Amino acid sequence: MNNLSIRHLRAFTEIAKNGSFTRASEVLHLTQSTLTATIKQLEELAGLKLFDRTTRRVLLTGEGESFLPIAEKLLSDFDTAFNDLKAITSHQQGQVGIAASPSMIGRVLPDIVKSYHQQYPHIGIYLRDDNASGIEQRVLDNDVDFGIGSNHSNLPELNYTTVLVDSYGVVFPPSHPLASCSQLTWQMISVYPQVHLTEDSGTRSQLYQLEKDHHLDLRLTGTLIEVSTPAGLAEMINAGIGISLLPALAASTSAFSNLSFAPLSNPKLQREMCIISRKGRALSPAAETLLEVVTDKFKNASLPDYVKRIEG
Repeated sequence: MNNLSIRHLRAFTEIAKNGSFTRASEVLHLTQSTLTATIKQLEELAGLKLFDRTTRRVLLTGEGESFLPIAEKLLSDFDTAFNDLKAITSHQQGQVGIAASPSMIGRVLPDIVKSYHQQYPHIGIYLRDDNASGIEQRVLDNDVDFGIGSNHSNLPELNYTTVLVDSYGVVFPPSHPLASCSQLTWQMISVYPQVHLTEDSGTRSQLYQLEKDHHLDLRLTGTLIEVSTPAGLAEMINAGIGISLLPALAASTSAFSNLSFAPLSNPKLQREMCIISRKGRALSPAAETLLEVVTDKFKNASLPDYVKRIEG
């Protein structure tokens, strides 16, 4: 039965429907000799006759009648599956997943999702809010089609394409003494209590690297108040528990709307935001189109101060 094909099933069901080789050959746009040969092959594969031929009509044998509903279902399932494939290719259906940092979801992705959904209203989009290492892991696990976040681990299985660069600075209440300073340096903030995101965040790992590279004391170890989410961090700062160090994009989200942000210099620290994809994995047509929208929007999006796009 390995040689049985959709061609055989279509020929069989059309002849059964019309009761005539002549009419069936017209519907299928085949010569009668080709159609006859096709049915002969099918009967040889089955090892029995499926039709009785009279002078006026072609009738199904008992075995043919039993096989007909099965053949019709097989054809229906095949046509449905193939039409689904065509719908996916033409962006009439499907689903796309993105993992992104909270700052990216809160500040940049809403306009992108809105634009894509207007063009392809039948494509589902699901967003996964995660930290830097979690974004990488979701891409590795194929939980999402691609991610947008910082290069946390530089994993060899992933591609990292930089799209944005933003500067680190300090976040503090508007009434804080730092608000009166025209320029802030890393040394100036060392005397104030600090709260930070947890160690699995891309922000924290980059601060560790800055501390190491420039021989700074950023007070990242020892007694430290840690918060796992940006919203929780903002509440700690609002409560006057301490200031924090964040990239400009993260500090521009709604959670920090009541707080002040000032970039830090000497040294100046920047982070790169990347589109993260898995090497060797082809994106679906829907995901490929969404990635094109993302890339295009990054070129033209309105960005907060101290955040720059990568040209080219």
